[in-house]
Amino acid sequence: MGYKRMTYEVRKTIERMYNVLHLNAVKISEILGYSNPAIYYELKRGYYMHLNSDWTETKKYSADIAQRNADFNKEARGAQPKIGNDHQTLSVIEKLILKQKLSPAVALATIKRENIPVKTKISVTTLYHYIDKGYFRHLTNKDLLFRGVRKRKYRKVERVKNPPRGTCIDLRPPHVLQREEFGHWELDSVIGTQRQGDTLLVLTERKTRFELVFRSPDKSAASTVAMLNRLEKRLGITKFRKIFKTITCDNGCEFADWRGMELSTRGNSVRTSVFYCHPYCSSERGSNENQNRILRRFIKKGVPIAQYSDNEIARACDYLNDMPRKIFDWATARERFHAELSTLGIKKFA
Repeated sequence: MGYKRMTYEVRKTIERMYNVLHLNAVKISEILGYSNPAIYYELKRGYYMHLNSDWTETKKYSADIAQRNADFNKEARGAQPKIGNDHQTLSVIEKLILKQKLSPAVALATIKRENIPVKTKISVTTLYHYIDKGYFRHLTNKDLLFRGVRKRKYRKVERVKNPPRGTCIDLRPPHVLQREEFGHWELDSVIGTQRQGDTLLVLTERKTRFELVFRSPDKSAASTVAMLNRLEKRLGITKFRKIFKTITCDNGCEFADWRGMELSTRGNSVRTSVFYCHPYCSSERGSNENQNRILRRFIKKGVPIAQYSDNEIARACDYLNDMPRKIFDWATARERFHAELSTLGIKKFA
């Protein structure tokens, strides 16, 4: 006999059979096609003491009472939360997300990597569920970096007719796209306000996602070239060529001097190859854009870069490089970067 859900109409039929026709549970089960235990349990669910006209009481069955009890039990159905009353684990996770600005997945990975003592182990999906249900005292969806953020609709923009003066990304070696070789970087600038002043030049290595952030006095091509010149002097031309094989950037005015970016300060030899994305195609620098999005948690829009100290900028950069990443099995970008340097025989970056 298969399972059949008890409906309110069936319960009204049971009420008439039991109260009016005075049929027992076995007879009712035969007529309706339910098992004997199902009818016994259903009668028990809807029993009440009926007061007769002679002030005596008779046990009767009410379909309304049985339906109300069934609805209540249905709402209360389900296992209790795994976390229970483990406030200590909730407090640890809340501090990691709010104070260290970690995502839920990274917070759980940090607990595992650093062997932080917690009583209850939960999955990332369960943690998001707990945040949605309001299990935390101060943590909500609004505190998460990407939660509920929808991609905005873009208006159709006509491509510029004049191509970039440098080499187009179409001519970049195809293997760069695979992220299997180390030494290919994406470059962008981060501004605080539209006014002239300090900006940040941000370099992201495609394979390891390692981040370099440099302060620049203005958004000019000369300042960008000067930054690369300083970096070359720190590393030396041989090490620079091994680490910076290609640089991919957009068509901003700060990257206009492609020749100055490519040529070394020593003998005008080529130190790297610079490629330009198509206009309005920031996705061609996807790693760089994602890193900038996280960097904006520390470098706010509308706040001049000059108001941030070198230590604050360095801490933001360290956050990106020391954050465990799911794509690397929860290793950090810094760990992957230094592993690649070791493979090249480079013991120290700078």
